[in-house]
Amino acid sequence: MNEMQKKISEVGVVPVIKLTDPQRDAAPLSDALCAGGVPIAEVTFRAAGADEAIRIMRERHPEMLVGAGTVLTTEQVDRTIAAGGMFIVTPGLDVELVKYCQEKGIVCFPGCTTPTDYHAAYKLGLEVLKFFPAEQSGGLAKIKAMSAPFPMFKVMPTGGVNLKNLAEYSASPIIAACGGSYMCPDKLIQAGAWDEITELCRKSVEIVKEARNK
Repeated sequence: MNEMQKKISEVGVVPVIKLTDPQRDAAPLSDALCAGGVPIAEVTFRAAGADEAIRIMRERHPEMLVGAGTVLTTEQVDRTIAAGGMFIVTPGLDVELVKYCQEKGIVCFPGCTTPTDYHAAYKLGLEVLKFFPAEQSGGLAKIKAMSAPFPMFKVMPTGGVNLKNLAEYSASPIIAACGGSYMCPDKLIQAGAWDEITELCRKSVEIVKEARNK
């Protein structure tokens, strides 16, 4: 893993974020994440203005690792890079999109859940894969089974990961980090409940550390 991937793995969680009003919410949300010990954000293109949110977060906290999620097109990759984004997350394995990211020099974490996905990712020289949707695709049991023929990969499960199962995932050496929207749910963002988001991040970091130290 490169240095950025190692830093993500050290923290152990990646907040998955949808912002409908980046001008209002991006800066205070970045403050809340950093205060909670999670200087990482995957800002999804499920809402317009993801690149604007990335730019605001990176300007406010240059130390943050901020990237884009739900990336489906090369145009979104370009917008992410222009905004200072540091990584790309895709819901599925689009070989051409991964190659485009590699040409542009930005890390891509594609969604992979099948042996075919993993084999294609191996040919692309990837090291860390998003496993999405995690719980609906077999969860940790399937991730462990997939690791037998593909031990070279570290995995970031996303989808159905929350405070209740975070420890189980984090305890596995296969897991690089866990992604989840539970740290930044829409209702807390809309309410400006930044302290609650900070607390969810703190709890997540504590759970990861405890699970890894067992």
